[in-house]
Amino acid sequence: MPKTENQNYDSSKIQVLQGLEAVRKRPAMYIGSTGKEGLHHIVTEVLDNSVDEAIAGFCDQIWITLKKDGFIVIEDNGRGIPIDIHPTTKKTTLETVMTNLHAGGKFEEGAYKVSGGLHGIGIKCTNALSEQMETSVFKDGKIYRQKFEKGKVASEVEEIGKTDKQGTRHAFKPDPEIFETTEFSFNTILEKCRQHAYLTAGLKFTVIDERTSNPKEYQLYFEDGIKSYVKFFNINEKPLSDVCYVSGEEQDVIVECALQYSASLDEKVRCYTNNIINPEGGTHLTGFKSALTKAINNYSQANELNKGVKEKLGGDDVREGLTAIVSVKVPDPQFEGQTKIKLNNPEVQKVVLKIVKEGLETYFNENPKDAKNVVYKAVLAYKARVAAKAARDAVVRKGALEGGGLPGKLADCSSKNPQDCELYLVEGDSAGGTAKQGRDRETQAVLPLGGKPINSQKYRIDRVLNNPELKDFITALGCGIGESMDLTKLRYHKIVLMNDADVDGLHITTLVLTLIFRYLRPLIDQGHIYIAQPPLYKVEVGKEKYYFVNEEEKNKFVNKLGDTSKKVVINRFKGLGEMNATQLWETTMNPETRALKQVTIEDAELAENTFETLMGAEVPPRRRFIQSNAKSANLDV
Repeated sequence: MPKTENQNYDSSKIQVLQGLEAVRKRPAMYIGSTGKEGLHHIVTEVLDNSVDEAIAGFCDQIWITLKKDGFIVIEDNGRGIPIDIHPTTKKTTLETVMTNLHAGGKFEEGAYKVSGGLHGIGIKCTNALSEQMETSVFKDGKIYRQKFEKGKVASEVEEIGKTDKQGTRHAFKPDPEIFETTEFSFNTILEKCRQHAYLTAGLKFTVIDERTSNPKEYQLYFEDGIKSYVKFFNINEKPLSDVCYVSGEEQDVIVECALQYSASLDEKVRCYTNNIINPEGGTHLTGFKSALTKAINNYSQANELNKGVKEKLGGDDVREGLTAIVSVKVPDPQFEGQTKIKLNNPEVQKVVLKIVKEGLETYFNENPKDAKNVVYKAVLAYKARVAAKAARDAVVRKGALEGGGLPGKLADCSSKNPQDCELYLVEGDSAGGTAKQGRDRETQAVLPLGGKPINSQKYRIDRVLNNPELKDFITALGCGIGESMDLTKLRYHKIVLMNDADVDGLHITTLVLTLIFRYLRPLIDQGHIYIAQPPLYKVEVGKEKYYFVNEEEKNKFVNKLGDTSKKVVINRFKGLGEMNATQLWETTMNPETRALKQVTIEDAELAENTFETLMGAEVPPRRRFIQSNAKSANLDV
């Protein structure tokens, strides 16, 4: 093999990164991303340190302020970072914990019994990825301060005054060279603080946004802790039980659990380790699920409440309508990744299972009315699951991939490559006919909806599958629905909702999105769902034609024409059916000229709450939403 330049592999090819340079070189390795999530992660790292002080019993107040100049300030009344000389680094402890990776009180036995940040990296990431950072320590009647720039020391620790306060104050400004955006979301930070306030009973947060002419200030304090948290999540639900609270400690693992059942069909279980949310759960979630299933099955069998159930109630059955918070404090937590998405400690599963199971059995025996409501809810879910499976199987049997026929109204495309294929879901037969004539028959399929679909938020899947419009849609997709869904069988990788640009059209779009969000969620997660943007206006200037999706764009264009232009004719489309096939192709279906909005979910919890508020069975939350947002509505009447 001939010698190449790449074979000159010696010490000169090895890069040694000093200090926090590794964090700046590969920030996503430490904070997950350099987008919005990563930006707020550097806030979380600082905030978590203050919360650790509170968990340890040394802090009961935290202040967070968003400044006009782009800085964010986080202060607590804890012990204050030590400023004496560290025996190993020969530098102040403050400088050591701010600049040395894997240095911090979380490693030292006895400094923190439990803590979310055990890698010793957290606040160093914030420092490294900040354009400027200033840390002040209030300790022993004195104020100490040190400044940093991009993770490097900009000034030594200096005493700058006297004080009666105790604690630590961090002010930092994210580096625009690192982050895609440096604009903090007040709501994101507020929700993070709300989470900590619920999880740490007695800890008070003050959150201030000074970036607007009218500064906002919120104070968060919850004496009942996670019991209040569950009530907060269920504020718009019809409860079927009181809030059950269970707690205990074993093998140095502290377990807290609060749960409540409602008439909702959804399951909301959130897990935390040392106040850090674990989005993918982990061993504490596994233990909780096992405890809940066993406790409910034991009670239902002992009290003969499971009539009509041929087998034990399953996990999905007993968790329908459940809202729960599972919070554990673990001395040495092992997480999956620096962002702590999943707890891996095997001993936690057994501890949670034991404590929660015993606590639930005691609660059920002491509260038989609540226990019966919970069991009856689970039995109903079991029967619905059996019916839903039969309904799903019926759809699959009739599906194209199982040898059956496609829906009669579907005008399919000729391509058999799902990556090239698009399915247009169109409102009404008239618009459907126009779309079928104007489409690209090679790659674009059209399925008209004969009427408004059922509201999927209010009904279980068996009832949804009895709706002809939705059944045809699911059959055309070919990938099944719910727990039997298989995306490898999806026949179209781009699914476009194309409805009239009026109130009725938007309502149909909302109903279809509700179905997809509730029962076909992976289609959104994998980026397959789009909303077409058909024009509402056509403006003719002489022989030229221009199309606009809303009145604002149309008016802006017309105003620019002035009084000297040619004759202007403005037409408003009442619906897609009013367009001819050529117009619909040019404005809405041609990949070269069309505009599509991709449907994404940035905050699943917020999306879930919004769907429940707007499409759920409870009327009062919807009325409150309408009253609060009526002035912002743009009604097409």
